[in-house]
Amino acid sequence: MSKKEVLKPEIKTSKIEPPKSVFLEYFESFTVTLIMALFGMTFVIQAVTVPTGSMQNTILVGDYLLVNKFVFNAGGNPLPFLPQREIERGDIIVFKYPGNKLHPEADAMRNPPIIPYKINYVKRVIGLPGETVEFKENNVYINGKLLPEHRIEGDSPNGNSELASLSALKTREFEEHQPGESKYRVYYSRRTIDAVDAGQDVVRTNFEYGVAGKRMVVPPNSFFVMGDSRDNSEDSRVWGFVPRELIVGRAMFVYWSCDRYASQGDFFGCITNPRLDRIGTLIK
Repeated sequence: MSKKEVLKPEIKTSKIEPPKSVFLEYFESFTVTLIMALFGMTFVIQAVTVPTGSMQNTILVGDYLLVNKFVFNAGGNPLPFLPQREIERGDIIVFKYPGNKLHPEADAMRNPPIIPYKINYVKRVIGLPGETVEFKENNVYINGKLLPEHRIEGDSPNGNSELASLSALKTREFEEHQPGESKYRVYYSRRTIDAVDAGQDVVRTNFEYGVAGKRMVVPPNSFFVMGDSRDNSEDSRVWGFVPRELIVGRAMFVYWSCDRYASQGDFFGCITNPRLDRIGTLIK
């Protein structure tokens, strides 16, 4: 190489990409958001509505709930870094209705008919696997011992607790002699309270499981559940136990609520008749 020859540095050029269009940026953001939402709705949370008054007054007809699908251990040993635990007594769970095994015709006769494993139910866990459950005289007995519960009279003024708003319900405590502490409240009608006080038998013709004279042992990996509105709830006393695999998750809080009585069940009426004081209410 001669002294006059000079090596020129090699200049690398990069291809300049044209800027993304506004439409493409919005589309990518929407796609990512949609994927995250679908993941969350599939594995983490789920939205459900409450169509009946079986959990009145804890949960009202017209409440829309968010459900934690991740909190319960699905069996086996949970991973230590995951916020999971076993199902406990007192938990309010959402589950697929298991169907009435003794009287399947009862499901078919409902209007509209109830299809097992299709509709979501919301109840409170009362009996755990292996425990003996008996409900009698407005009390619950677990393994022969009285279960302490905060019992309250909760009749609606028009006699229909499914249509009453919370502010219209008459409530009062009764018989606060139960030992121990309860983390939740349950509600009974004046009719059954008076009947028990008078020493009369409370006739509940459709109760088949875990009632007076019919003690039941909860099977493995199953749970005995009851509604908080004890005289207005079709629950494990009617159709039996809830298998673990049918449990969707734990009810967390109310994200929307409307007065079904005022809205007459209409969708737009539900929007224009919100119960603002219920929104954000924790379920416990």
